[in-house]
Formats: sequence, structure tokens, C-alpha cells
Amino acid sequence: MKFLISLLFLLTITLAKNQDERFTQQREEMVEKQIINRGISDRKTINAMRDVPRHLFVPQNLVDVAYNDTPLSIGYGQTISQPYIVALMTQTAEPGERKKVLEVGTGSGYQAAILAQIVDSVFTIEIVDELAKRSSELLRKLEYNNIVVKSGDGYKGWPEHSPFDIIIVTAAPEQIPEPLIDQLAENGRMVIPVGDQQTYQELILAIKRKGKITTRKVASVRFVPFVRSSNY
Repeated sequence: MKFLISLLFLLTITLAKNQDERFTQQREEMVEKQIINRGISDRKTINAMRDVPRHLFVPQNLVDVAYNDTPLSIGYGQTISQPYIVALMTQTAEPGERKKVLEVGTGSGYQAAILAQIVDSVFTIEIVDELAKRSSELLRKLEYNNIVVKSGDGYKGWPEHSPFDIIIVTAAPEQIPEPLIDQLAENGRMVIPVGDQQTYQELILAIKRKGKITTRKVASVRFVPFVRSSNY
């Protein structure tokens, strides 16, 4: 009996190790082919994309395609963004170890986890209460102790923790929300998709200098619509 228990334990450990190695290889291939080969060069961003286990942030039935070059559904009409877009937004934000981040649209928690590998703290807001609870629990289990998750309307930002050095928005409004501009620190950077919610949008980098915002287009993208509490 003891022999059988020991054998089952060894088999379980072996299977878990093989699975970990498989996902590590898939993650490395994702970084090389989808991220570095497309021009992402920031070492902090690349290392974070290598470290965070993306397969833990997708539904169980999508684990085998977690590292594919595509966004994936996470339920409630929301998605986890394509790996390249996560890397592009992260690099564009220019994260650093002393910076404080506001993320609007927690979703699965993956973008927050990537940022948390690099920055001092991440405050992230999710309009879908069920997703906020799910991502908060997962991030806690993975010991991302520098991430705080809140369920609420991200349009309003999180004024009690402002100003933020970085604001990243993972859903598309038709224009940049004024409260987010107000909560961006001097020389802060906001990365946000803006435009028609039924077609494609432009990923915009907004920088605040002397209280004024300057913007430039980074890429054409497609995100889920920015949802307000009044229509959810």
C-alpha cells in the first residue's frame, strides 16, 4: 500500500513537472516569436512576459491555447488581450520600480500581473464584479502583494490613490475620460485605446506636462467597449 501511494505521488510530481516545462517552453516561444520579433525591446517588459504564467489567467478550457497569438474570451463579454498588445502597452507606458500604476479594466488580471513584476504598485479597477473577485483571488494566490483590485466604474479612476505615474486602460472609450487625465501625475503616461467601439480604435499615448496633455498614436487596435456602471 505504501509503495502504491509513493508511486502515485511520484507520478503526480512527474506530470506536474512535465506540464510546467511545457508551459515554460510555450511562454519562451511566445516571447521570441510574438514579442521580440515584432520590435518589443524593453528588457523589463520582456522579462515580465517570460515570468508570468499566462495559462493561469485563462479559463480551463483555453489553457492549451493560452500562449497563442490571439486574444481569448474570459467570460462576461471580456477578453484577455493578445500577448503582443499586452507587451506593447507595457513598453509604451515605460514602467519602473518606483512607479505607481492605475489600470482600468482588470479582466483576468494578466496585465496587472505583468506590470506588478516591474512597478512599485498597481491599483486596478474592474466593472464586472465577478471578474474582479476572480482576478483578486488569483492574484492573491500567486502572491502579487503589490496589486490592489477594486470592483467599480473605472471611468472615475481611483482618486484617493492618485496621482498615478502610469494609467493603462484595457477597454475602448470614444474619448479619454477627464477624471483619468486629472489623476495622471506630472510627466505621467497614459496608454489607452480610443475610438469607435464597433470597429477599430487607435492606441494612444497621452503624456501630461505642465498640466496639459499631448497625445500620439501608437497602433491600430481592437478592444472591447469601455463599459460604464450606468449601462452594465
